[in-house]
Amino acid sequence: MTYLPKHLVIEDAVAESPVVRRILDALPEVPVRWAARVADQDSASDDSPTLEVARFRGRFVKACPGTRSYLCCGYQILHLGTQCSLGCTYCILQAYFSERNLRLFANLDDMWLELKEHLRSSPREVQRLGTGEFMDSLLLDPLTHLSRELIPFFASQTRAVLELKTKTANVELLEGLSHGGRTIVAWSLNPQDLIRSEEPGAAGLEARLEAARRCQEWGYRLAFHFDPLIAYPGWQQGYAEVVNRLAAAVDPERIAWISLGTLRFMPILKEIIRRRHTGSAVLQEEFVPGLDGKLRYFRDLRVEMYRYLSTLLRRWVRDPLIYLCMESEDVWRETLGFSPVERGGLSAMLDRRVLT
Repeated sequence: MTYLPKHLVIEDAVAESPVVRRILDALPEVPVRWAARVADQDSASDDSPTLEVARFRGRFVKACPGTRSYLCCGYQILHLGTQCSLGCTYCILQAYFSERNLRLFANLDDMWLELKEHLRSSPREVQRLGTGEFMDSLLLDPLTHLSRELIPFFASQTRAVLELKTKTANVELLEGLSHGGRTIVAWSLNPQDLIRSEEPGAAGLEARLEAARRCQEWGYRLAFHFDPLIAYPGWQQGYAEVVNRLAAAVDPERIAWISLGTLRFMPILKEIIRRRHTGSAVLQEEFVPGLDGKLRYFRDLRVEMYRYLSTLLRRWVRDPLIYLCMESEDVWRETLGFSPVERGGLSAMLDRRVLT
């Protein structure tokens, strides 16, 4: 599954970037428009996808935009681009970014300088970085081959780990790389019927699990994110089937962590979903404002879903590191039986897992 744009818009400032050359070589028949600067108004309609390749003028390394109201994992973003073409109905990027096109940052010399300085100067004992916050980590990899640069670099790090988070099966370029156990390949998972209706451009469940199995054979550690958990008629059976298929596909001993997070979104996204995805069922449940202003399921439903999934997973994984994404201490205690504060904090829990 390779993303194939119908148009390319490339900034003059990155014309000599190796990434640009790879993209042009891979897409020789795609029309190219060169621009002094890519602007938001360059965004095309959904039926004419455009890939924008630009010079990034901000910070490449930044903290995950968590909130003080809920426990955050301390993840750090390696910001290599924005947007996604997989078309997930609930995707929060629809509210974050006004432009609809994928935008890739190609001034990688600047990125490497900033990343190396960050790793050198940060007082943190462990750095957990990922590229999957504002875009899918592997969607563009068949065009950019960035995994072949990032993975060997992190293999040489003693205090840093890279997480590649995806809903694709684009793992071919990961084979044969020297990763040193410092890259974790992660998949977001949902039942196949939800993938079909709410994640129309993403790989199917079996394709994701087969890609995970292959990565495990190549020695990578894996992670899985049941996020967002979506309440729909028959969700218990649907998620039980996902766990059963996951258990048949991979060795639990090679899993770094598993996260659980129920559907939540900024209020503005509700109208976007109604306008863009008229057939979506994700808004059928009731939502209430959380402490961070995002709309969430009622607390009782969230607790029920976390308990159900964590029970299923614990029957399969001997010593799982299951964590809740953006939840309060009391929800942690009610669902998992403890608060991360009692174990040094959620960030410390994940850091320890990296070092094992």
